[in-house]
Amino acid sequence: MADKQISLPAKLINGGIAGLIGVTCVFPIDLAKTRLQNQQNGQRMYTSMSDCLIKTIRSEGYFGMYRGAAVNLTLVTPEKAIKLAANDFFRHQFSKDGQKLTLFKEMLAGCGAGTCQVIVTTPMEMLKIQLQDAGRIAAQKKILAAHAQLSAQGPAQPSVEAPATPRPTATQLTRDLLRSRGIAGLYKGLGATLLRDVPFSIVYFPLFANLDRLGRPASGEKSPFYVSFLAGCVAGSAAAVAVNPCDVVKTRLQSLQRGANEDTYSGILDCARKILRHEGPSAFLKGAYCRALVIAPLFGIAQVVYFLGIAETLLGLQRTQP
Repeated sequence: MADKQISLPAKLINGGIAGLIGVTCVFPIDLAKTRLQNQQNGQRMYTSMSDCLIKTIRSEGYFGMYRGAAVNLTLVTPEKAIKLAANDFFRHQFSKDGQKLTLFKEMLAGCGAGTCQVIVTTPMEMLKIQLQDAGRIAAQKKILAAHAQLSAQGPAQPSVEAPATPRPTATQLTRDLLRSRGIAGLYKGLGATLLRDVPFSIVYFPLFANLDRLGRPASGEKSPFYVSFLAGCVAGSAAAVAVNPCDVVKTRLQSLQRGANEDTYSGILDCARKILRHEGPSAFLKGAYCRALVIAPLFGIAQVVYFLGIAETLLGLQRTQP
């Protein structure tokens, strides 16, 4: 059976609703993932996801866990909408002959969806990473300043509180990047983003479609919502872990600020080579479980919203079977 045809406005609304709900639920875990991936050997601030979140709350307050969330909430609507709508569009195009989609065609559709979404994903990730990692950089500078003060004055001298480092805003970052680098500044790490998102979509969409099909009733009706949710969670987790090395490289390349004595990178290969040399192969799996915990509910919720057809209900539309 060919995929359902859905109007473009409904696709965009469904993707947007799913993205907003998902991001609100899992953003603190995503912040922990970014900070864990960015810290390098010898400059470790956090030992685990829970340690990162606890220290973030202590130093930045509860809302410190949501630094960068505004950027995500603003841009996740077009990003998720483009991803889901593009995959649906390509699947429909590949099944026009009425034949069942082959695995290769499903992978091609996922490839097309991943390629389309980076238009929004790259600047969104670029801004989000700076805001998420600012707290780690500030905390590291504060610790180093305190150590330097103790070394210079000795333990008997009273310590002087270091002045707070001003935190950047998304608007300020955007203005500075556009002024100094032009539009290309917002698309720093585009190649690494493609390297992550295209394979992710190639793995995710075919895996989801086949898992969802397993729970479909024999009558040919759409799967129950819990089947779509579980299929989205499993497929999302598997795809997230599979491409985590690319996500580590992308995060490092897009980070503009570095901690003390942390490596800088000139490109994808240089970054991968330095990570492997200085931190070992395990560094490519930094934040993998955080990413799985982020992606699983994010895409589970997305598929439930998409397949329940919330937008169609709001718009009073009917899905048609081609």
